Amino acid sequence: MTGPSAPERICLALPTNRACSPTLAAVAAEAAYAAAHFGVEVHLLVLDSCDEPTRAEHARVLAGLPAAPGVVTHHLDEDRQRVFLRRVTERSGRADAGRLLSLLLPDDVSYGACTDRVFLIAAALGCRSVHRRDSDSAYQTFEGAPVFPVHHEAAALGRPAAQVADLVSETVLDPALARRPVSMAGASFIGELSVDIGEMAELDAAVYHDVVSLWAPGHWSEESRRELVEESFRGAGTDPFTGDRSTLTLVDPMRVDMCNIAFSRAVYERVPLPPATRTIGSDYFLIHLVHDATLPGVLHNRHIENFYTPERRTDAGFHAYQTRFVKFLLSMLYFHFVYDRMAAAGPALLDGEQRVRPEAVAALLRESTRLDRDENLWRLDRVDTAYRKLGGRYAQFAESLSSRRELLLDEAVRDIEEFALLTDSWAALTRAAREDAAGPDGTGSTSG
Repeated sequence: MTGPSAPERICLALPTNRACSPTLAAVAAEAAYAAAHFGVEVHLLVLDSCDEPTRAEHARVLAGLPAAPGVVTHHLDEDRQRVFLRRVTERSGRADAGRLLSLLLPDDVSYGACTDRVFLIAAALGCRSVHRRDSDSAYQTFEGAPVFPVHHEAAALGRPAAQVADLVSETVLDPALARRPVSMAGASFIGELSVDIGEMAELDAAVYHDVVSLWAPGHWSEESRRELVEESFRGAGTDPFTGDRSTLTLVDPMRVDMCNIAFSRAVYERVPLPPATRTIGSDYFLIHLVHDATLPGVLHNRHIENFYTPERRTDAGFHAYQTRFVKFLLSMLYFHFVYDRMAAAGPALLDGEQRVRPEAVAALLRESTRLDRDENLWRLDRVDTAYRKLGGRYAQFAESLSSRRELLLDEAVRDIEEFALLTDSWAALTRAAREDAAGPDGTGSTSG
């Protein structure tokens, strides 16, 4: 006679490099909600890249939270992450294990790499899904209770679309896709722009338009660029939550944000995110891949509140953030090419078991690196002109940019090459993570 089966595991993850004690407490409450309402074992994963005093404060906050049945907390600083990743990269059997380790845990900020570490740790923990939040965001409240996105995510992920149809407000999905698994669930944000360029719009609306339009493909018409600018980085606007609405569909990448997203393991255990450093938007690739591969998703309206941290307002923070923004603009030369090819391939991106084919993705990435750089030279020229018009620290940033043009152009190509390498290696890394006996905590146990 067999006993009751163990509950399925999910990973609710918060990567952070800033003080965020209130967010930690809020995400822990979401973990408790998920465990109580969906019968899952929630692994609350905090990847902490902060300085020692901030990490100590985070540890104190997490230790002081009330115990929640079905919630297991993992608080890992970069040293503990590195120990785990070294074991995984070495066990993968890849000859370039050292290089892979440096991609997964680089010395500089990487939005994609921190989420890739979440994916590998979730694989080691045996989780069926990853639910990602950001440290510079908060939950809305409605009728006195927090509005947790996991409410929609945990109910749908991994199930055939046909089984999820009764759980959503509406279905806008080709019936031919009904047997495919729901691979992503997400919403957006309300509040401040997702990219910290609001001051630019206040200084000069025309310059703001010129700069934001640079992330469009080079061949787009002015009308298409104008439409893109009008909806870019604004999320779901400012209207607060008033009740649930959800749609089973192929989720438009422009309607979701990485602060409010969840993926099934069939996606993140197949293809990673770009490990590019100093590049905003480097963690959005899987959103496009799920859509283009015609994998069903759930789009809901439990939007998260986005806010800015004071560090971005300092001169050093401004310079660092604007560099990340420019690198994002340069990355789009390559990503637009890949997105177009993925959209054309559609279900050909999937294998016979309806899983994404990583080799197809890696081939497109490598093909994109052969593109001519002239479009990116044009982008840098436009940025230079626009920022000098704004004057002040924008002009100072433009001056510093002029000496880094070739470096940034080279980095943009290398980032794609490194993403292709990581994609080639991802199956071996995921397998090694699943087989890691010590576990991410180094205890050989996932129970605490």
